[in-house]
Amino acid sequence: MRNPRRGFRVCVLFVLIPFLCWVESVNGIGANWGTQSSHPLPPETVVRMLVDNGIQKVKLFDADYGALRALSKSGIEVMVGIPNDMLSTMASSMKAAEKWVSKNVSAHLTNSVNIRYVAVGNEPFLATYNGSFLRTTFPALQNIQAALVKAGLGAKVKVTVPQNADVYESGASGVPSSGDFRADIHDYIFQITKFLNDNGSPFTVNIYPFISLYIDSNFPVEYAFFDGQATPVNDGGTTYTNMFDANYDTLVWALQKNGLANMGIIVGEIGWPSDGDRNGNNEYAQRFMQGFMSRVAGGKGTPMRQGPIEAYLFSLIDEDEKSIQPGNFERHWGVFYYDGQPKYALNLGTTVTGALVPARNLKYLQRKWCVLKDSVKMDDPSIAQSVSYACALGDCTSLGYGTSCGDLDAKQNISYAFNSYYQINNQVDEACKFPNVSTVTKDDPSTGSCRFGIMIEPYYAGADERRASVGFLVGVVLLLLMVL
Repeated sequence: MRNPRRGFRVCVLFVLIPFLCWVESVNGIGANWGTQSSHPLPPETVVRMLVDNGIQKVKLFDADYGALRALSKSGIEVMVGIPNDMLSTMASSMKAAEKWVSKNVSAHLTNSVNIRYVAVGNEPFLATYNGSFLRTTFPALQNIQAALVKAGLGAKVKVTVPQNADVYESGASGVPSSGDFRADIHDYIFQITKFLNDNGSPFTVNIYPFISLYIDSNFPVEYAFFDGQATPVNDGGTTYTNMFDANYDTLVWALQKNGLANMGIIVGEIGWPSDGDRNGNNEYAQRFMQGFMSRVAGGKGTPMRQGPIEAYLFSLIDEDEKSIQPGNFERHWGVFYYDGQPKYALNLGTTVTGALVPARNLKYLQRKWCVLKDSVKMDDPSIAQSVSYACALGDCTSLGYGTSCGDLDAKQNISYAFNSYYQINNQVDEACKFPNVSTVTKDDPSTGSCRFGIMIEPYYAGADERRASVGFLVGVVLLLLMVL
């Protein structure tokens, strides 16, 4: 994903001891392209969005053929991913690793896809995984690296392991200079990190100030942003006015303490959700993202690492099928809505106008919505079942305290749930036949900040179309069983 980024101006090269320095150059901002959506934009449309917005790097969470085909000849630097559920296979079979590299890297390089990194796993040491991938990540990494070398790609394509920032900690003092890898996984992290460094690969870390604010009601809100309004944290004379700098430098200190002071760092994910939580809104998202982008555009690093930072925004587009186990905000990380329309003003420093460029040539479904019938009494016993069903198979994450649709009344809440299910199922008649309580309207029920969506026409690739049809039929059967 990178042309070499500007890093250390003076590097002493030793013939027998390679990779003692990390040479980098800034080549624009990157973005994460996730695909857990009921109505994904066509890959060609997404690539056009990347190009139009001057986004020169993209990070995928797999090696989706359609996405990689669309990226051919775009010049965009690509990081492909190996999902966590494949780590065991890659760890146990060199043949499987070679086959994966051949199919998902070599073949696409031949087709002019600019693949620069392979991400082996995604936050595999996340504390909530309870050690599920501790013993498979490193062997998988070794095998993929060996497969790349065997394919003659060792110098062109680098491996990395995107880690959550919880793999390091700052101890009781809470200041960056006390940073080190988490004690319970120290040996695993050190083993992987040294291997990456020895092979000229970067440490990739995902940093989320929003999550700190979400899980800790006492977290100082201003410390999440970049505009200097927070009470500073003093670390032996070094002042920190925002969490990103402190978190990043905690990693720098951890690397330094483990003999890896010059290792390259990539911020694999950084962002702020626009909905699904009282702190997830367009105002905060715009403030955070613009603050970060201004830092990137100005080439300003952190106190411990002066100079440009390489980062991938999380994320490009909202994904309405992401798991909401971590929180309802999970479906709202995009700087663009599901249909590729900008959420807020954001100057990436890459376009002539300084504004985000929306997706082009979209086709929407008809302007009609599924809502609660006016004549229905609120004590109708089928309402609760119908709403529960609609939200389970639709997306109601914009409903709730402090969200974009948090001010709706009871009837509007019900209508929102019905419409979500209706739109996700492409406005088929059966999707708005909740027992005697729903109807289709052509009057837009959107109000204030609450947007009752209309989906774009579905994009299907091969078997996905059949799976979508089967999924809807199964849903209809379940609804009938529930209400009979």
